[in-house]
Formats: sequence, structure tokens, C-alpha cells
Amino acid sequence: MSSPTTTLAALRKSYERAELDETRSAENPLLQFERWLGEAIEAQVPEPNAMTLATVGGDLRPSTRIVLIKGCDARGIVWYTNYESRKGRELAGNPYAALQFHWVELERVVRIEGRVGKVSETESDAYFASRPLDSRIGAWASPQSEVISGRDVLVKNAAVQAARHLLSPPRPPHWGGFRLVPDRWEFWQGRKSRLHDRLRYRLEDGAWVRERLAP
Repeated sequence: MSSPTTTLAALRKSYERAELDETRSAENPLLQFERWLGEAIEAQVPEPNAMTLATVGGDLRPSTRIVLIKGCDARGIVWYTNYESRKGRELAGNPYAALQFHWVELERVVRIEGRVGKVSETESDAYFASRPLDSRIGAWASPQSEVISGRDVLVKNAAVQAARHLLSPPRPPHWGGFRLVPDRWEFWQGRKSRLHDRLRYRLEDGAWVRERLAP
């Protein structure tokens, strides 16, 4: 029996679900993104709100992880996390990042780049208060990205924090939101024969320039 790695080069897929061209795409990339996100939600793709976040540390090593989008408007794209985690520390040193959505079932990818900053404490407080109690306790219990001796550390921390805060845990000072302000978007639609559609939007003198890229 052959191993999975021996068949990787033979894997193929023909992309034929949809198309993307300049006449059917929105002039504003945020509107195009909202359209595609809405279609992903309507199509019930698994976790349509999941996005890959890429950051770069002071050692110039890139790292990625999956986070969940929690807000999107003209101000930018928002997610929440532990500010003392690896991503939080890397963003503190280098405030530029990239996001990627991959909606496999729709044969679509959206890539977004821009500068990142913290959201206001008021926004972070409001979102934290909306989270389930277990998630709020978990934000206190987990020293995210730190080495721990075992899962029992998390369980013990959660019990201690639950007893301490009962039903009203406040937002930890090390936890809150980030907002990426896009200056570049790219929308990718899979097409037949690998002649995929790629539209890039880049900010130039305060206006969005839309251009097609070769696949």
C-alpha cells in the first residue's frame, strides 16, 4: 500500500463553480468581501468566519494561525486574542499582518494585507461581555503561547479563576481586540485549466485601484 505522500503529485481538481471579472466585482473591496462572506455563510461552508493570520517576529520568522473574524466595516477587520501571545508580541514589534480566508467549497480565497492596531478598550469590553462564561474564564486561565507542564495546569487555573470571578469575570488587561486596516486585497476564484481569476485592489492616493493579476 502506497503512503499518502507518494500520491500528492497526482492530486488534481478542476475549478468550475464560478467566475470573477472586473464588470461583476464591486469597485470597493470591502463591498466585494461582504458579498463573498455572505455567500459563504449562506452556503453553510464550515466556519466561514475562520481566517489565517500571518505575522512576522523580530527574528524575521513568519508564523500563521487560525483566528475568527469578529467585525468588519470601513475601519477594518477585527479579531480578539491574548495580547501576550506570540501573535500579540509579534504585532507589537511589527504592526503589519496578512489575513486569508479560504472557502474551499466555493473555490474562493481572499487575501488581505495592512497595518494592525488595538481596538478601543470600550470595544474590547463590549465583546468580552458577550462571550460565554466558560470562554471568559478561559481568557484568564490560559497563559497563551507559554510552555506549561500539562493540561492539568489549565484545568486548575480555570477552577481558580471561576471561584475568583464567579459569574462576572471582567476582561483581563492582557486580552482584547486587534483591527487590521487594509491597504491591499486580493480575490481569487478558481477556474478551469488553472486559468484562475485574480483581482487585486490596492490603495493609491486614498482611492482603490482594481487590477487583474495573472494566475
